Amino acid sequence: MTTAPDDTGDEARKQPRVHFDRHAPEYRHHFEEKTQEFHGGCPLAWSDTYGGHWVAAGNRELLAFARAGEQLSNDHDVHGERRGYQGISIPAPPRGRGLRGGFLEMDPPEQRAYRNALNPYLSPAAIKRWIPFIDEVTRACLDERIESGRIDFVDDLANIVPAVFTLAMMGIPLKKWELYNEPAHAGVYTPPNSPEMARVVQAHMAMIKDITATLQEVRATPRPGLADALARMEIDGKAPAESDLIGALALLIGGGFDTTTALTAHALEWLSEHPEERQRLSRERDTLLDTATEEFLRYFTPAPGDGRTVAEDCEISGKQFKEGDRLWLSWAMANRDPAVFADPERVDLARGGNRHTAFGLGIHRCIGSNVARAVFKRMLLHVLDRVPDFVCDPEGTVHYETIGVIQGMRHLPATFTPGHRLGPGLAETLETLQRACDEQGLAEPVTVRKAEAKLR
Repeated sequence: MTTAPDDTGDEARKQPRVHFDRHAPEYRHHFEEKTQEFHGGCPLAWSDTYGGHWVAAGNRELLAFARAGEQLSNDHDVHGERRGYQGISIPAPPRGRGLRGGFLEMDPPEQRAYRNALNPYLSPAAIKRWIPFIDEVTRACLDERIESGRIDFVDDLANIVPAVFTLAMMGIPLKKWELYNEPAHAGVYTPPNSPEMARVVQAHMAMIKDITATLQEVRATPRPGLADALARMEIDGKAPAESDLIGALALLIGGGFDTTTALTAHALEWLSEHPEERQRLSRERDTLLDTATEEFLRYFTPAPGDGRTVAEDCEISGKQFKEGDRLWLSWAMANRDPAVFADPERVDLARGGNRHTAFGLGIHRCIGSNVARAVFKRMLLHVLDRVPDFVCDPEGTVHYETIGVIQGMRHLPATFTPGHRLGPGLAETLETLQRACDEQGLAEPVTVRKAEAKLR
């Protein structure tokens, strides 16, 4: 960690100074080293990368920012109509993209209106109703591979289950999961200069086109789901801009797909590397499943952080900030803070009092946290029960090249003792589940429908 000589004016305020580029491939390979460097000397520092921004790596510092309220802004002013703020991405996407990143790039009261509209679909009670649905998709994915003794835990399981469930909650036909799957994942892991980017952009455009069509369909012929909730919502008696509704649905897809995939893949890779701990987790699941889930979230934080813009001159956590300063809140580095977590570089499946920041903090805390926990736990339990001796192949495992957006994985091949199918394959199962969604109104908010899905 280097500190520039003290001088006068604005440069003196931006101390200490660090070199921090979370988008560089080296950051993934040296994450622990870089994190320990921050925690050892400067949990809050200035970096000149991407036009210059603050980096908050300490857990206590992130808590202070979470309490800052209106002093920080998430707003993405894509059309230059307000104060020109650039949202949660550092660096910000090119001007003219036209879409905010949903309500994650909005401030109250606008942001609050979206969350209030969606909360009845995403509460713990609302998600609990879907457990039989999640179980059936997971069962079908494993049945597709169970007789072969081989599986790619990403391609064959962890990509599929979150995608299908997210579309079910949204009210989008389940058979479209592949249309949404590639842009949700490839849009994160494909480098901007890759020859594959043109194809990824086309896939993303197809997804946005379908989201737009979905909004039009549910207005014309209402059907339950998150899309319907957004299509009907109003803010101060007026419908939001269509682009903001599309951005909100795209946010739900991104949050529902890639993050849960990443968490599941990393947990399964770690359990393959620690077979005694895997056996312990399976044996003591009644007491360990919840704490293990929180520990995997802490250690393998899927979404490493978010950006903010300082909205007024202020002092937070002992530093002076100026309006317009950019700030990166590193949930992942805060989750390794030794001042809060004993032995933070060790995975402790029974860790108690695990106040991690994997879902963020404050008013923008992840609205889908209940979804992520439920889907992860059900997939994990099915794997432990049906392929308990799985061994992942390090040679075939492919992690995301960079972890600036999502700490993800593209492939996680594994072998196991072959088993027997328990039911129909994925295509037939999705047809059955689609009928259940349509006939039982599974995507109704919990305020309307409290009954658990009936699938057998």
